[in-house]
Amino acid sequence: MKKFDYVIKDEIGIHARPAGLLVKEAKKYESKITMEANGKKAEATKLMLIMAMGIKCGQTVTVQVEGADEEIAYENIKKFFEDNI
Repeated sequence: MKKFDYVIKDEIGIHARPAGLLVKEAKKYESKITMEANGKKAEATKLMLIMAMGIKCGQTVTVQVEGADEEIAYENIKKFFEDNI
């Protein structure tokens, strides 16, 4: 299991566009990718659950990656957050 914390930089937070892109990216991997923020937790492949978390700019999200391809999934998801959110 690998995890990282990320402070949201997008002015609007995690809204529909980046959430949709995140789901698409997360579905590329076997590993289970989960996000936790505001006392809520969601799998990164579940768009509506991610949206329901209400993550705003400046908030910290903990992302956890666990599974067979966790090394590559971790690196790519971390880069995705840095580039898109």
